[in-house]
Amino acid sequence: MSADTAIADALPASRASRWLVAAGVAATLVGLVGPGVWRELPAERFALSLALAALSLLAAWPLRRFLQWSNATALVTVWAFALAIYVGPLPLAAAALLALAALAIGLYAVPATWHGRVPIATVVGLVVVAGLVGWVLTLPIFFWWLWLPLWLSIVFLRRAVLADALRTMRAQWRDAVAGAPRAAAAVVILLGLASTACWIPAMQLDDIGYHLNLPTQLMSQGHYAPQPAYQVWSFAPWAGDVLHGLVFVLARREAHGALNALWLILAAGAAWSVARSLGACARERWAAVALFASLPPLIWIAAGMQTELAATAVLLAFAAVVLAPSEGRLVAGAALFAGLFALKLVHGFSALPLLAYALWRHGASVRGTALAVGIFAALAASSYAQAWFVTGNPLLPMFNDVFASPYFPQAQYRDDRWFAGVDAALPWRLIFDTDRYVEAWDGGLGFAPIALAGAWLLSLMRPGARAFALAATAVLCLPLLPMQYARYAYPGLALFCVLLPVGLRSRIGARPFAWLIVGVCVLNLAYQANASWLHHSAAIKRTIKSGGDPARVFPFYVPERLLLREVPDAPDQLVLATDPFRNSVAELGVRGRTVAEHDPSLAAEAVAAERDASGALWAALFARHRIRWALVSTERASPALRAGLARAGATQARTLQAVELWRFAAPDASEASETGAEGTSP
Repeated sequence: MSADTAIADALPASRASRWLVAAGVAATLVGLVGPGVWRELPAERFALSLALAALSLLAAWPLRRFLQWSNATALVTVWAFALAIYVGPLPLAAAALLALAALAIGLYAVPATWHGRVPIATVVGLVVVAGLVGWVLTLPIFFWWLWLPLWLSIVFLRRAVLADALRTMRAQWRDAVAGAPRAAAAVVILLGLASTACWIPAMQLDDIGYHLNLPTQLMSQGHYAPQPAYQVWSFAPWAGDVLHGLVFVLARREAHGALNALWLILAAGAAWSVARSLGACARERWAAVALFASLPPLIWIAAGMQTELAATAVLLAFAAVVLAPSEGRLVAGAALFAGLFALKLVHGFSALPLLAYALWRHGASVRGTALAVGIFAALAASSYAQAWFVTGNPLLPMFNDVFASPYFPQAQYRDDRWFAGVDAALPWRLIFDTDRYVEAWDGGLGFAPIALAGAWLLSLMRPGARAFALAATAVLCLPLLPMQYARYAYPGLALFCVLLPVGLRSRIGARPFAWLIVGVCVLNLAYQANASWLHHSAAIKRTIKSGGDPARVFPFYVPERLLLREVPDAPDQLVLATDPFRNSVAELGVRGRTVAEHDPSLAAEAVAAERDASGALWAALFARHRIRWALVSTERASPALRAGLARAGATQARTLQAVELWRFAAPDASEASETGAEGTSP
């Protein structure tokens, strides 16, 4: 037991503490009833979650009964088996091999004395892999027959160290479960329910419009060919997509769900380490992981390829390293801090309070600072450096009013939807007026920040935890200052929730503590589907019924993904998405074109073409950019576009759920030579 734990357990439960915590609960009830948030409860989806939880308990019973396993271990097995069914055994094997190789690398930087060494070291290794591979993305080296032997060799050479680390982790798991078996089983169920998001095929707008591009190129052509003229985000921080790409290459198919499941497990392990380092007792540690696992945003970020899930795992691992009680933090900490910048600029920016806390607590030498800067540059800079070299803007399209890259208008990139302003009521509105700050329904961020506001105030009263609590709070708030877009605050929200139960059990008593945590987690679970449209729909039910077959799910949400299978896989088969709100061509790699803001010049051409009712400008656009196929939204297609398709001699190849696929005749050689150069200009 740590000193902090002893201090926390020695503190008597007090009436004042209970009233303070009760005030947060009362405020949550007022927020639910007053603005009418209770009306937005997704009751049917909540019932499905409860049914899945019950089924997992039923399926785990034979393992408990006949193999004498703990309930938690049996449930882990059940949920892992379900993951293999819906994600696929080959993607899971690919992600597991990458994880083992990353662990083998990360163990060099993480001392054996650290509790929770395996998840932290695995995250460190993944950051190292992503950071270094980012420098060689354009080289034709991404073939399974190169990477499979490489990962296997690393695992083989480090097999003794890996075996020892995994044995230690297994023993720690048994001890943790034995300390609070019911809490452990409940946490596994919550994590299992969150992992159902990994079953869903890639259908989120950013995934099919951008994130699938890099992994698909690595899998299909063996290298990445950035095209800032057609995709202005081509050089955006790519660490997350690099790791997806490596799993894609090994699995020879889309495998984002397998990697997301890995990030989910690693984040939970890191959350446990953070709570332990803060002095939490066994039940408080499980409560910390339960609050993390029940967060509604988790099922949004675990269903797609956006950076927030990876950033959550990296941020929690970074916090665990900062809090680690022994030496050896420098390399691991520098790598993880670099990983946050390699994932997205805002993630690194939001972690600055943790860096400041680390410097305040541990100090820094000149030699150590120089080493940390070198690690940071090697692991964080690949996308920024190459973007600067190729486009003139290391942050393209951000801050182009400063860098003036020709690939984007000379203006600051700005999404006007998310500038609602910052004031004292912002935390309240984030929870109870959520759709104002993110693409979600009210309650889609969960209720822990309000319901456990009293616990947060109590954490500020603990001398040993006050500074870290302030740093974690700043991590949550910092990304909301320049732009009030809640998605960027998800990693900080996870860290914030992890610290809330620490020391609380002794302050309010064991029974009130248990009811409080259970109540918040159940409430979070009830509103989980409000985190995104994907879960507010019947996507998970359709995925379950399909047995993991994406072709039976796509027609209801992204029919373009099925229509694109009709397009021959040839370099000249270019496809244009003509609806700026449905730019679903990322999986085509270099063959996709869109009139959305991802391609500002083509978007401007499309706007001009829309003003020509004759369709001549649309027909000229098709010819100039050598378009062979077009995706058209039936309900949004303008008369000008229809006229342009007719002028170009296009024929409708197929229609699926109000999305049409049109085929153009191949241009003759002279026409192609005349228009080819224009089609590649920025």
